[in-house]
Amino acid sequence: MFDSFPHGVSERLERSRYHEEFYRLFKSGVGSLDKLERGQNFKERGFASWEAFAAGEWERALSLIDERREAYARQVQDGERLGIAQRRLRVVEFPVTTYVQWEMHVLSVRVDTGDPIKAIDARTIADIEEHHLVPEVVIFGDLVMFEVRYDDDGNADGANRFTDTALIKETKAGFDTLYGRAEDFTTFFDREIAPLAPPLVDR
Repeated sequence: MFDSFPHGVSERLERSRYHEEFYRLFKSGVGSLDKLERGQNFKERGFASWEAFAAGEWERALSLIDERREAYARQVQDGERLGIAQRRLRVVEFPVTTYVQWEMHVLSVRVDTGDPIKAIDARTIADIEEHHLVPEVVIFGDLVMFEVRYDDDGNADGANRFTDTALIKETKAGFDTLYGRAEDFTTFFDREIAPLAPPLVDR
């Protein structure tokens, strides 16, 4: 599964161009949008909730997540209006990193707005990741696929753009398999994330 992905030919896009391409494709009404998230430590500068989390202000970080609730709801509604079937899968390693602990609270708000998200324990896909981790990827139907890139400090750094239909279909098939094996987000969240103590963040 995902065996061909590391050898795929892609075009490197800077962050601004990736965002332009993403929204252009989304607005075009492509039939499906699948997101596979694998990384465990990122930085989301400019998001007030993340800034509070990074400053060690956990309760404030949680309260600020709601500032994006309406925007998340609009994204779901826009997708429905355009006929786009959207799915997101979050791979979670254990012990849970402080970033993922925070992000899962953000995703919980997305789920509340109707975003179809599932979660999967990384330990359950060890067989698939024997030789390489599953990719951090965004798939638009069978037309275009992006490998989302981050710099060494965890900041968003554009994407690699793939257009090879065979590779996209193979990667999407891998996503379908993982999504089928994954767990309902709320069930996973209530069992694995909600009981965790507030994280200690290095500042």
